Amino acid sequence: MRHSKKGFKLNRTSAHRKATLTALSTALIRHKRIETTLTKAKALRMHVEPIINRAKEDTTHNRRQAFRYLGDKYAVTELFTDVAGKIGDRPGGYTRIVKLGQRAGDSAEMAVIELVDYNDVKPDGASTGSKKKTRRAGRSRGKSTAASAAAPAVQEADEATEAAVDVTEDVVDTAAEVAEEVVEKAAEVAEDVAEAAAEVAEEVAEAATEVAEDVVEAAAEVAEDVKDAVADAPAEDDAEAADDEKASDDPDEEEKKG
Repeated sequence: MRHSKKGFKLNRTSAHRKATLTALSTALIRHKRIETTLTKAKALRMHVEPIINRAKEDTTHNRRQAFRYLGDKYAVTELFTDVAGKIGDRPGGYTRIVKLGQRAGDSAEMAVIELVDYNDVKPDGASTGSKKKTRRAGRSRGKSTAASAAAPAVQEADEATEAAVDVTEDVVDTAAEVAEEVVEKAAEVAEDVAEAAAEVAEEVAEAATEVAEDVVEAAAEVAEDVKDAVADAPAEDDAEAADDEKASDDPDEEEKKG
């Protein structure tokens, strides 16, 4: 017997089950509709509806408690702004589970869990919305009073949404203008840099040409000097050789010298 054992184990440990429900809750609030197994959908409904109920009263404490279970500041912002405006008049039952049949791989029961106020298409078998009239006029007056009291809040929410859309459009336009100006300035800077680089390249080419001409002239002068030196050297050697031959042909002169 499972006395006092409320909830679904999901074949997970306590920490793993908590992390799973946190991730599913965040996904449901941000996407408004998710597909999962039927058991996880039922567990998620028990977990997320108390969190959604806190969004009816936007206080710091409720935001902190919602962040405690969601762990995502963007999901908390979405919950207390967009979702809160939709569920303002609903006393409960914020989610709906629609069965999809068995999964092909393991035959697990699949289902879609969604926020009721974000789906205008009613599932098969749902009521058409017309209710049976009763003789108790007090209830109808009470409902009309509640609807008329909630009308200003809905109108304010619509105006706030329109203002937010206008601000967003202005921000987008301003960002586009700034981006265009940045691109134009970058193009101008690139052109200036290209011109400066071309001028520097021309100056470097001219300087290199002058240096090359000086080197060629110096090399030509050195070549001429070497050529003159080579031309003078054989004449001196021939004169010395002629003197040696004369000395060898005249033995008397060698004896005299001796």
